Amino acid sequence: MESDFRPSPLALAVLSLLHAAPLHPYAMQRLLREWGKDAVVNVGQRANLYKTIRRLLDAGLIAVRQTERDQQYPERTVYELTDAGSKATLDWLTDMLARPRSEFPQFPAALSFIMLLTPARAAAMLEQRAVTLRGQLEAADASLRSARDLPRAVTMDDEYQRAMLAAELGWLDNVVADLRSGALTWTPEELAPFARASLPGGALALRLPG
Repeated sequence: MESDFRPSPLALAVLSLLHAAPLHPYAMQRLLREWGKDAVVNVGQRANLYKTIRRLLDAGLIAVRQTERDQQYPERTVYELTDAGSKATLDWLTDMLARPRSEFPQFPAALSFIMLLTPARAAAMLEQRAVTLRGQLEAADASLRSARDLPRAVTMDDEYQRAMLAAELGWLDNVVADLRSGALTWTPEELAPFARASLPGGALALRLPG
């Protein structure tokens, strides 16, 4: 059954947490947030967490250890790692670290159709994105400063996120500068020959908004 399970960041996070100790779902979600891992693992929707746990359980990668009953809280199921789950955790981890994958984020997809905007409009949108990224970069720097006493091994994801933010921001600044100077520009007339070469019957109806 394990071989049919498709690894995901959330599934890896659940298995990794259970390497430390048996936990119930609420504790998993709380720890991921406290440790700042919700920046790299989508744990915001508890329904997704429960769905992932159910799939891991069905695959035999985790097992029910016990059910906790407390008058202050609803009944909680505590899960533990199985031997198969322990093996899968390390297999997934090494694979995710070693093998790049196409994850199809939104931004590159939007860039591939940026020519539907005017160069001026595109520059304005990219400038807006850059403002947001600068704020995120400042927050990342502050987070790393606050974690300077922690072992570096537990903040590697924060380092990576910070590096990616800085790289994207540098790239954005260069592109915006080229758009504002006119070094990068386009018009429907310039794009028409390339579009006609691919469109059925050579049809073209490209309109740039003002």
